[in-house]
Amino acid sequence: MPLLAEIIPESKRILTDHADLYSYAFDASFGMFLPEVVVQPESTEEVAAIMNLANTYEIPVYPRGQGTSLSGGPLPVQGGIVLDLSNWDDHLLVDPEDMVAVVSPGVLTSDINTAALEFGMIYPPDPSSSHVSTIGGNLAENSGGPRGLKYGVTKDYVIGLEVVTPEGEVIRTGGRTIKNVTGYDLTKLIVGSEGTLGIITEATLRLSPKPRATKTLMALFDDLVNAGAAISKTLQAGILPSKLEIMDHDSINAVEEYEPLGLPTDVEAMLLVELDGHPAAIEDEINNVQDVFAAAGAREVRIAHTKEEENELWRARKLVSPAIVRKKPTKISEDATVPRSKIPDMFARLKEIKNKYKIDLVVFGHAGDGNLHPNIIADKRDHEEMRRVELAVEEIFEAAVELGGTLSGEHGIGTLKAPFMEMELGAIGLDMMKRIKESWDPNNILNPGKIFPKPGQKLVLTDD
Repeated sequence: MPLLAEIIPESKRILTDHADLYSYAFDASFGMFLPEVVVQPESTEEVAAIMNLANTYEIPVYPRGQGTSLSGGPLPVQGGIVLDLSNWDDHLLVDPEDMVAVVSPGVLTSDINTAALEFGMIYPPDPSSSHVSTIGGNLAENSGGPRGLKYGVTKDYVIGLEVVTPEGEVIRTGGRTIKNVTGYDLTKLIVGSEGTLGIITEATLRLSPKPRATKTLMALFDDLVNAGAAISKTLQAGILPSKLEIMDHDSINAVEEYEPLGLPTDVEAMLLVELDGHPAAIEDEINNVQDVFAAAGAREVRIAHTKEEENELWRARKLVSPAIVRKKPTKISEDATVPRSKIPDMFARLKEIKNKYKIDLVVFGHAGDGNLHPNIIADKRDHEEMRRVELAVEEIFEAAVELGGTLSGEHGIGTLKAPFMEMELGAIGLDMMKRIKESWDPNNILNPGKIFPKPGQKLVLTDD
């Protein structure tokens, strides 16, 4: 059996120094777990050999991209090997005839879209981290983004994969065809499995034609219920925006304090809408949206007439994250998702939770598909505050599920949401997932400690 040094001949791609290991102990969520070694493979053969070695000696392996996960997905909670795939970015091929891109796991997501644009196409999935996150990480988490309303999420664009199994075997799923119903859909099973079933070493992604034009509108509402109704009425009118975002009162105020944009600070909600398509069609649709919003009680509706105005309207949404962390250093970013009709109810529940636990909570997100982002701002050094935050987060999850929603729309389960899986899936549903995991990974070496809760496991955001 070869050792790691024989599999990876370049010593610089095997990291054992404590300072290096420490940098892999974190992601963008909570917790600190040191691996025993970090390996940076750059070929399928290397990954297969590493997995074969790890499976033989039952060593945990944790695949990792750039570590932008918000749910603890790549954290090495049981030590072992971190498999850093972020440097494996040598392959990015766009085939304009088949309208696909074939990519290595370490390619940045935004680079795929940039390459597609050269051929008049786009790669639609657009997580906020796309300029720093790798496609491998996006595939593992089934990442979404603002364009998810019209274009869907990552799994909707994956038509083929090369995967190394936990036992070190190499399989291919799907292919380059748009339609494929041969047997079980293993491609969709692996995408979103958070690195627990296999390691993606290559992906074939479907591309879309680039829209000829875009148009943006902003609407301000004094009543959150009216804003929710405006969302539903827009879609019922046969209009499908590419983006439909919402910001609540507190997120608007935070942005105005951070960088004054002239937004009124006494409104309950702001909606931002982007339409894309043929210029004549979206010109007609944007006017229809304006009428729908006005009829739904919008205080003000503003249409951007130039690209500069369009960028200015979206600036407020982009400033939310840097604006809210000015107050306190710790940001807990959640993504509870509810049916569109329940958005006003979810906002009401979030307001109750905010007052009950006396926490700093702002809400924004992808209103068109019900994917809200309740963000709590705190100071992790204040353990009493963090315990209140833990209780608040638990209630946020409970509220989402009670309203017919889900624990996660795009951030994944990882370690943070594992304790709540049975609440949504039920004992039998969770057991069925466990059976799949046990079948694929009988020695439980691939990303153990994720998705499936340990008995009695609780949400923990503090260090003690």
